[in-house]
Amino acid sequence: MPQPKMVIAEGNGFLGRHLARYFRERGYRVVVLGRGAAPSLDNYVRWDGCSLGSWAAKLEGAYALINLAGRSVDCRYTAANKREIIASRVESTCVLGAAVAACAVPPRVWLNSSTATIYADTTGEQPANTEAMGRIGESFSVEVARAWEAAFAACPAPATRKVVLRTAIVLGRDGGAFPVMARLARWGLGSPQGHGRQWMSWLHIADFCRAVEFLLHAPAAAGAFNLCAPQPLTNRDFMALLCRQLRPWLRLPQPEWLLEIGAFVLRTETELILKSRKVYPQRLLELGFQFEFPACEAALQELLPHS
Repeated sequence: MPQPKMVIAEGNGFLGRHLARYFRERGYRVVVLGRGAAPSLDNYVRWDGCSLGSWAAKLEGAYALINLAGRSVDCRYTAANKREIIASRVESTCVLGAAVAACAVPPRVWLNSSTATIYADTTGEQPANTEAMGRIGESFSVEVARAWEAAFAACPAPATRKVVLRTAIVLGRDGGAFPVMARLARWGLGSPQGHGRQWMSWLHIADFCRAVEFLLHAPAAAGAFNLCAPQPLTNRDFMALLCRQLRPWLRLPQPEWLLEIGAFVLRTETELILKSRKVYPQRLLELGFQFEFPACEAALQELLPHS
C-alpha cells in the first residue's frame, strides 16, 4: 500500500516541525513547502507563498494539505507590518486554492490555519466562545482572522473537505511563546501580567498534533474548529501554575504600564498577552476527540519535568 502524501505549507516552523515528525512516524510521506533555505529535511520544496510554481505539482494526489503560512504577529502593529501580516495569510491561501483547483486529483482534505483570537475579548464569567455561539471581535487580530477565513472560503474546492483551524496558544518546550514565558518567569517575571484576569486559551503541542490527525480522518469534520484545551484559565492562574512548577526565587510585579514599555522595547504588542481569550472546543468534543492534556497543570508538568 503506498504511503499517503501530506503537504504542509510553511512546515518548517514550530507547529510544522511537530506535525511533520508526527505524521512521518505514522507512515505519511510529508512534503514541506518553505520560503527559507532548505533545512536537512527530505521532501523540502521552495515556494514564495504568493505565486504558482513547480511546487504546485506536489499537491497532486495528496491525501492532505495543511496550510500554516503567515507572517508572525509578534511585532509592532505599524501600517506596513499590518499589511504584510494580512497579505501573507491571504496570498498563501489563495495561491494554494489555485493549485488545488489545477489538480487532476486534488487533496482529499485541506486544513487551513486561523486563530482563536477571532473571538471578542471575553471577560469575567462570560461563557466561553464556541464555534456556534462565539462572539466575533473587532480588533486588528480579528481583522486578520476574518480576512484569512474569507480567503479560504472563497477557494473553490468541491472535491476537497475544508477545515478551518482556530488555534489557541500552543504550548511546547521547543518553540512558540512558551519557552519565552518560562524563561521570563525564571528571571522573576512570573507574576500576573496586567490585572491577570484576562482569560487564556491554550493547547499542548501533543494535543495539537492529535487534533489535526483526528480532523483529517473525521469525515463529518468541515468548517471551523476551535483547537484549544477544554479548560481555559485566567492569566493569574496560569502564571501561578508556572511559578509552582519553576519555583523562581523572585516574582516582580508586571503592571500594564510596564508591559507597554517592555513591548515597545521588544518591538511587539501587549495585545498578545492582555487580550482575554476564552474559547471552548465544542465541535471537537462533540465528534469524540479526547484530550491527553485537558488541564493546564498536567500540561506544564509534562513540559517542565525537571524544574
